[in-house]
Amino acid sequence: MEDYKIEDGLQTAEETPWFSLFSDFDITLFKAGKHYQLYNKLGAHQVEHQGKKGTYFAVWAPNAKYVSVVGNFNAWQRNDHPMQVRWDESGIWETFIPNIAAGEYYKYFIESNNGYQVEKGDPYAFQWETPPHTATVTADISYTWADKTWMSNRSQGSALKKPISIYEIHLGSWRRVTDPDSRFMTYREMAIELTAYCKQMNFTHVEFMPVMEHPFYGSWGYQITGYFAPSSRYGTPQDLMYLIDQLHEAGIGVILDWVPSHFPTDEHGLGYFDGTHLYEYPDPRKGFHPDWKSLIFNYCRNEVRAFLISNALYWLDKYHIDGLRVDAVASMLYLDYSRKEGEWIPNEFGGRENLEVISFLKEFNDAVHEYYPDVFTVAEESTAWPGVTSPTHAGGLGFDMKWMMGWMHDTLDFFETEPVYRSYHHGQITFSLVYAFSEKFVLPLSHDEVVYGKHSLIDKMPGDRWQKFANLRLLYSYMYGHPGAKLIFMGGEFAQHHEWQHDYSLDWHESQDAHHQGIQKLITDLNKLYQEYPALYENNFSPNGFEWLDADDSKNSVISWIRKGENQDEQLILVANLTPVVRENYRIGVPQVGIYTEVFNSDNLKYGGSDVLNEPALESYPIPLHGKKNSILLILPPLALVAIKYKAGYEWLY
Repeated sequence: MEDYKIEDGLQTAEETPWFSLFSDFDITLFKAGKHYQLYNKLGAHQVEHQGKKGTYFAVWAPNAKYVSVVGNFNAWQRNDHPMQVRWDESGIWETFIPNIAAGEYYKYFIESNNGYQVEKGDPYAFQWETPPHTATVTADISYTWADKTWMSNRSQGSALKKPISIYEIHLGSWRRVTDPDSRFMTYREMAIELTAYCKQMNFTHVEFMPVMEHPFYGSWGYQITGYFAPSSRYGTPQDLMYLIDQLHEAGIGVILDWVPSHFPTDEHGLGYFDGTHLYEYPDPRKGFHPDWKSLIFNYCRNEVRAFLISNALYWLDKYHIDGLRVDAVASMLYLDYSRKEGEWIPNEFGGRENLEVISFLKEFNDAVHEYYPDVFTVAEESTAWPGVTSPTHAGGLGFDMKWMMGWMHDTLDFFETEPVYRSYHHGQITFSLVYAFSEKFVLPLSHDEVVYGKHSLIDKMPGDRWQKFANLRLLYSYMYGHPGAKLIFMGGEFAQHHEWQHDYSLDWHESQDAHHQGIQKLITDLNKLYQEYPALYENNFSPNGFEWLDADDSKNSVISWIRKGENQDEQLILVANLTPVVRENYRIGVPQVGIYTEVFNSDNLKYGGSDVLNEPALESYPIPLHGKKNSILLILPPLALVAIKYKAGYEWLY
């Protein structure tokens, strides 16, 4: 093939039979797996060439012998718009088709060297047809953002030194519209209702379960085919941008669930893309996930690593996303994950660790933090893998935070226990503080805990109706008092009785009931308390922010502790009574002489409690306790947590 002249990164129209967005440097980066903005090159892009407007198409298919663009504009004829493979052995096929604007349906017809023929969706497409249709769509994703203030403020100080209270939602089932039939709420409708609701509830962030296009709705978005496209079930790319823009203008950050661990086997997707295992490992012992019946990315292939990292940066770039939560990290790290002996391939040292994944995750986190230093990454990692949130230069994986799965399981197990037996399980509620600062943790009460027969959070709670709600109030209060960021799945914030069902809206009618409204009010006030008191967030990930007063009062099933801010005088004392028995004259040690006041009580009548409250002024006495020289007497309401603060300005009494 003849040589082509490159000028300003583009092959000139006068000297080449086709138009290209790739320079030699782009190709070098691509082959090395270091091109992190491939979304600006591969895929479909509206351009002007030789005075004609049209669309440039580019696809990576190194093992194809023939590729063409098929679509509604050529009646899906495979010979009308053939593509040409580049001369540089990159495996990239390109073509420019004039008069193709945004909104055209298309696929790539690929004939492999082995005779395999298939029509594939564009891996880099910005938009897909609404399922069950499977074509990709040419799209202009330009958008004028109005979140300049948010983006500027985001860069001020570390996100981990600020309150992080996350509302996790599934877009298709948060709320449905009935006019006359139940339908999905659109991105723009959610921009109004979801934004107002999150602001009312005082959440700092919303986390979307995967928004990327997925053919099977019942996968909740975790079986992705369109990695660069928001699901068209809810609107256009610009509609999602508008939703994010509105959340940002309301002061609410946006986290996306991101799935680099596996992808579905649907024929129009990434699997066996060019008649070979291009994106997935060829050996099913590494390339096929037995639990999800899906394919696993080939992390040792440079072009695949670049695809994934480009995808992560794409959402941060084009959609102004504030955080990425990486799904199923444990399934990526372990070669024997969910496999029996003989069903997996050891690494080169004979171990079970996927060394390619370790390298990839480090590269991913380094790239995110280099290009977007004010964005955070979160790992859903369910084992004790060391250094998940340690920096890569110190040998860690480089995540900013990790889901605290151990806390979630121990805490829910404890709260499901009848209070009369809790004294025998006391260590279960305190054990998390043994390792609470080994990583930087998010405390998740996520979607995984309210499906498949596990019951809703309110139905997990023991006792009669009053005790169930009191237990749930106590669970939430304990979570907000515990070190770490917070996450609550939708419906939990108003104590939905039914398990989450992705085919239906949340049971919003329940939020009209006084008991459910009490839980809503509690979450609203806990979020407010969390943001008002630096002691609850400034040292969320440091032992400097936590001190036990008494972790061992199993006889009374009471725990008490202190949370501290950067200013060690900024302290909040928390006491949790884990039984329905009122504890009168319960003494706790306090760090300062003077007057203390109750700033929060989960038994407050406005939350649906029994209104067992402490006096406005609680005087300390020089009676040593809990390693402190002074102490105060409290009344501990049933199944409740109280928060006590030193009331400055009363020192003159002493």
